Amino acid sequence: MAAPIGLFYGSTTGNTAHVAERLFQLAGPGLIDLHDIADTALAAVDDYSCLIFGISTWDFGEQQIDWQDLWPALDALDLQGRRCAFFGLGDQLGYGDWYLDAMGLLHERLQARGALVVGAWPCTEDYDFRASLALNDAGDCFVGLVLDEDSQRSETDARLERWLPQVLAAFDLSD
Repeated sequence: MAAPIGLFYGSTTGNTAHVAERLFQLAGPGLIDLHDIADTALAAVDDYSCLIFGISTWDFGEQQIDWQDLWPALDALDLQGRRCAFFGLGDQLGYGDWYLDAMGLLHERLQARGALVVGAWPCTEDYDFRASLALNDAGDCFVGLVLDEDSQRSETDARLERWLPQVLAAFDLSD
């Protein structure tokens, strides 16, 4: 039997996979099924009413390669009424003009497919960037959890431990 939450991620260097595994551990047994999109058909999204998506931003605002390969197929998803959260990885110092753009683009694409987005994250959390497509319309929050394993790795665990309970509460798994 599937867990109530499907976590779908793509990882090139292993950083996004590590974060996904950490979320899996923090959630405890039976709550999250992990899916590396390099090895999982996108149709598996249909098995869940609550979803977490993990993506990293590469170079100048590009999606991680496994996500890039699936990008056109995202338009076939029906996410009406499904609660979705996002986490993204990026390098704010090396790519501050495109910080977490891939997460912003994924959010935009999936929200257009009906996703009910939860898990916004304050952009005032000691980040140093110039621009990001991952900011909400008001510009006061990111659309999901923002992590920088290049220059803020020491902050990752505390951020995960703070974000995941907020997401789980928003998923309201009691219904």
